[in-house]
Amino acid sequence: MTDEPPQQVRDEVEALRVEITEHNRAYHELDAPTIPDSEYDALVRQLRELEAEWPTLDRADSPTHAVGAPPSTTFAPVTHAAPMMSLDNAMDTDELVAWSARIERALSDAGVGAPTYVCELKFDGLAISVRYEQGRYVQAATRGDGRVGEDVTANVATIAQVPDRLPPDAPPVVEVRGEVYMPISAFTELNERQQAAGLPTYVNPRNTAAGSLRQKDPRVTATRQLRFWSYQLGEATEAAAPASALEAFEALRRWGFPVNPEIRTFDDMAAVTEHCLATQERRHEPDYEIDGVVVKLDSTVHRRLLGATSRAPRWAIAYKFPPEEKATLLTDIQVSIGRTGRATPFAMLEPVFVGGSTVGLATLHNEDQVALKDVRPGDTVIVRKAGDVIPEVVGPVLARRPPRSRPWRFPEKCPRCATRLVRAPGDANTFCPNRSCPARTEQGIGHWTSRGAMDIEGLGEKLVNQLLDAGLVADPADLYRLTEADLLPLPRLAQKSVQNLLGAIDASRERPLANVLVGFGIEHLGPTGAEALANRFGSVDAIAAADAPTMAAVDGVGPVIASSVERWFADERNRDLVERLRAAGVRLDIVEHEALPQVLEGRSVVVTGTLDGFSREEAEAAVKARGGKSPGTVSARTTAVVVGDGAGSSKLARAEELGVPQLDEAGFRHLLETGEPPA
Repeated sequence: MTDEPPQQVRDEVEALRVEITEHNRAYHELDAPTIPDSEYDALVRQLRELEAEWPTLDRADSPTHAVGAPPSTTFAPVTHAAPMMSLDNAMDTDELVAWSARIERALSDAGVGAPTYVCELKFDGLAISVRYEQGRYVQAATRGDGRVGEDVTANVATIAQVPDRLPPDAPPVVEVRGEVYMPISAFTELNERQQAAGLPTYVNPRNTAAGSLRQKDPRVTATRQLRFWSYQLGEATEAAAPASALEAFEALRRWGFPVNPEIRTFDDMAAVTEHCLATQERRHEPDYEIDGVVVKLDSTVHRRLLGATSRAPRWAIAYKFPPEEKATLLTDIQVSIGRTGRATPFAMLEPVFVGGSTVGLATLHNEDQVALKDVRPGDTVIVRKAGDVIPEVVGPVLARRPPRSRPWRFPEKCPRCATRLVRAPGDANTFCPNRSCPARTEQGIGHWTSRGAMDIEGLGEKLVNQLLDAGLVADPADLYRLTEADLLPLPRLAQKSVQNLLGAIDASRERPLANVLVGFGIEHLGPTGAEALANRFGSVDAIAAADAPTMAAVDGVGPVIASSVERWFADERNRDLVERLRAAGVRLDIVEHEALPQVLEGRSVVVTGTLDGFSREEAEAAVKARGGKSPGTVSARTTAVVVGDGAGSSKLARAEELGVPQLDEAGFRHLLETGEPPA
């Protein structure tokens, strides 16, 4: 095998990164996942396998190294003292056993004895960190991207299980990590109230809990009956570190934190596996959603010995429950039109309870998938759901198919505007080409106002539709022409709410450039790529003037995103939108990053192993922020190799061979400040 992968592999890796990043944003930022966990996990595994096969493609900014997603602009950012990491997954018992074999082999080689395993329920909620100083509750933050989360202190304070004060024997500083969730009973009651008021119901407890926690008004959060389980002690100053997970849990209980009672310890993996399967069978017994079992090593010494990767500890793994399946009637197949014009078929189902919630709709992805599965209106179908928002139709039960059934055919015209649908050769997706299609307009404006883009509070789907029906808006630029006289005649809009809405629209004029780029809805361009382009070019005009190869050379962009951005700005209607936004006072050049001295410009710094004060991603980002490069291999052009715990022996040997300076963390900090390795 050659060192350099073929172009086909490069393109596949780039496309996977773009798709996974978009799904991360949908799940972590918008609380609105678009594919089941099982499909997402398969995409991540596919990307990891390609990166392992072709190491030169394994970049620090790949989503395989990421935890969660960047925090939103709604709340103030909070930098975690220590990263809030994710967990690697075991999708079946074979993978769980393989993980334990690696663990036990590593511990045996280190001569530290056999492990004891701790099993906890894997809650389907929102990870948070709560902090106490001198016994007083002072801060709460979401996980965010693992390094920086959102400040939700006031909202978490409304959760009864989160102590306001700790007992006198608690350490001066205590940081506790856990999961905020909504009980199923509370979720059911909330939906009953929504129905009684004639309002839309919520989809599942996890997303409802996340949305409730991110309310700007804590009084709304207080009405949602959120709960909290603590599962990890992040920091405890002036206190002896617990020798085991069980000691940590005992300390949490003693200080008044809720600890889930379903925690078990086992001395061998056979018992762990049996416990996981038994828990899977009774997954719907608790009054909260769970989607697996977290298996950890009990001993703190064992945990320190094994360490962590850039995104997950090696001493823990999540056994994920398999998707659940149920049979139900497929009553109809309809087609929805997205903001890019993509026509997506979906199944209308006779409601069925599966995966912890009642399902009435399921995605069918595209025309080819419908034909491949050969599902038809009137079929009894198997529906699979892994506790996520979007269920999947697996296929028909042929023995129950009606005798006069006929294959479903994809419509020739758009169901909203009657424009003839088009499908390019080699493309699996079908599109409505009408840029003025009401469905595309609705989705486009809704995307512009969303939290991950321009974050215009109060401008939800219903109000967008009212504005469209009244002929007040046709694209995002029209939002900035709205007046009180335009809005007051609309249903359910009083003067105060109109003033608040206009204030939110006005505030969005000052959003950062990255948010503007996301708001444009450019295909494949997500927050990471938008941030990279904003930092590199500094303005919409500079990006529009750049060609695809120039943009593709930016770290975090690549050829797929670059070509899509170039096509978007080549469209005259999009350029007109930009000019109308500019005329409306929307800033197109705000870049939120700290300008650092470019002391490493033209230099190459390789990072290997784990540092105390930096994750590997953070160390590499620090190099790049100062103008340097941080490749994965050592060469004669390498300025220095930063060496942490668990450093790669091959990189150290190569550095020794070439006489490249090797720096510890103190030396690395000196390099970042001065641009030169210490003498």
